[in-house]
Amino acid sequence: MSIDRFQVIPAAYVVLRRDHEVLLQLRRGTGYMDGHWACAAAGHVEAGESVHAAAAREAREELGIAIDLADLVGLTGMHRTNGTGEAIDERVDWFFECRRWSGTPALQEADKAADLRWFPLGGLPDPVVPHELVVLSALAAGHVPAVTAYGFGDASADA
Repeated sequence: MSIDRFQVIPAAYVVLRRDHEVLLQLRRGTGYMDGHWACAAAGHVEAGESVHAAAAREAREELGIAIDLADLVGLTGMHRTNGTGEAIDERVDWFFECRRWSGTPALQEADKAADLRWFPLGGLPDPVVPHELVVLSALAAGHVPAVTAYGFGDASADA
């Protein structure tokens, strides 16, 4: 028996913190939000992989650093949409904060990022990927909700 079920695409984001600063990368060559600043490490969760393992893998692949899974602190789970209605439109993003790692963060995928810089949470660059800006702004304000919705247009979304 075949059952058509609604599906979302999971992704993991790592917000590297150094005191009151966050590490961001300038996207390029990806076809999505190129020219926008974004979390320094993020990407899709692969089949059979936990969201924690995905976050650590993305940090290793994109920044060349090692993260102990115990050092990933959950910030929020975000359900988001661009409102296109396409099968791959809706996402569930898991944002983690990390204040400890091994190695020095450096761009590992120069074809996907043009720059990597530390920014104060109170002085983020422009533009930042909009759904990521929601989380970074909440972090700067001192309160990140456990669950965030983005793009749905209801009162709980886009907070």
